Amino acid sequence: MLWTVIGWLVFGLIAGFIARAVVPGKDDIGILMTIVIGVAGSVVGGFVFGLLTVGFRGFQPAGWIGSIIGAVIVLVIYNKVTGRKRLRR
Repeated sequence: MLWTVIGWLVFGLIAGFIARAVVPGKDDIGILMTIVIGVAGSVVGGFVFGLLTVGFRGFQPAGWIGSIIGAVIVLVIYNKVTGRKRLRR
């Protein structure tokens, strides 16, 4: 069970880091929030994938691509809700 938790944390960190690299602008969030965004993105990606393919079957984690797409969605929503990121022109 410990390795499962560690795997989720590493998976969330990688997905969150890639999402931060894809979304333009500077993110002033730490490693813990990056992990949370990555793990939440995996759940969101699984939900969206389930809706688009086989129908809603509950919250399930997604694979790498679904997790990254979900993490991007979660990060954009997080930035809009908190107002933390402003693009400078």
